Amino acid sequence: MQSGREAIDNLLRKRPVDHVPQTDSPWGDTLRKWVTQGLPANAQGEPTDSLEHFGYDMAGCGGWFDWLPKRGFSETVEETDAWKTTRNGAGAVLKYWKHKSGTPEHVDFHMTSREIWEREYKPLLFPFDRQRVGDIPAVRDNLAKRRAQGRWSHYGSTLVWENMRGSMGDYAMYMALADDPDWIHDFCRTYTDLYKQCYTILFAEAGKPDGIWIYEDLGYKDRLFCNPAVLESLIFPYYREIVEFFHAHDLPVIFHSCGFQEPALPLIVQAGFDGIHPMEVKAGNDIFTFAEQYGEHLMFVGGLDERILESRDRAAVRKGVTDFMQGMKARHARFVYGSDHSLSTNIDYDIYQYALDVYRGLMNG
Repeated sequence: MQSGREAIDNLLRKRPVDHVPQTDSPWGDTLRKWVTQGLPANAQGEPTDSLEHFGYDMAGCGGWFDWLPKRGFSETVEETDAWKTTRNGAGAVLKYWKHKSGTPEHVDFHMTSREIWEREYKPLLFPFDRQRVGDIPAVRDNLAKRRAQGRWSHYGSTLVWENMRGSMGDYAMYMALADDPDWIHDFCRTYTDLYKQCYTILFAEAGKPDGIWIYEDLGYKDRLFCNPAVLESLIFPYYREIVEFFHAHDLPVIFHSCGFQEPALPLIVQAGFDGIHPMEVKAGNDIFTFAEQYGEHLMFVGGLDERILESRDRAAVRKGVTDFMQGMKARHARFVYGSDHSLSTNIDYDIYQYALDVYRGLMNG
């Protein structure tokens, strides 16, 4: 049998495979819950390596550069036993849960105009500071470890969209998309250049991975966050540029976006992305339709409705996993088995193991 690395590389490059590889991403809270339900733990009581325990075929090994203008900056604004509010290096105040997973609450933003960006933050990004790249020896070691395990190993990061939201906040960002497109272009130009510099150093000094993931959440339930024409004009030119940069290094690129994706799929294809993740069903995505319409262009990662696993109903799980696997195969889709969302605490360990057993019974051929 091909290794996971071989199978995923073949899927991305439209070559034959002998089985369907798999991946997933349990929340930390979920893994800690699963320790109480039978998941092995280390000597400190922390959950075992989920990649190795569940046999996932994809492994993140590096990236996640320090992109904030004030590199390494974090200021505690307020803290309780349950949550912590911090100001980041772009002047944004965000509120995080301390003991459970979740997206941060947007509290306050300072970068609310192009003048503030140009005066207080953009100058901090020049000249380029190579310390933004992070711990290169650790990335090199992690890449070697996952490669030796036969896993498809990738670097990843956010890019312009998530960085804007984490700097300007939603209101200022959306107003700028409508009223100050030159600021959007300047922000995107600055960060596209910064990321290309970071990745160039990482490739040269830690080694090239098998591919890249770009994490940019463009939608919520049944809608994108903004009109596709706006994305096409102001955001996707930079996606196209970064994909061309990676392709010049012979690296395929997977685009991650939570929420509704369908109206953005033509843009994702035109930008040259090689794969997409995770196709949330509850947000309105239909992966079978995606496979029929875009299967020639994209490999699909994930797409199994997580609510099937949350049902705790073994018959429903068997039917759901079987329908998913057989439906994708019937459409000749290039796909990696996995759920359509990070695995939540509503999923029990034994049910998840059972779902993997069903998948393994259908993975070949």
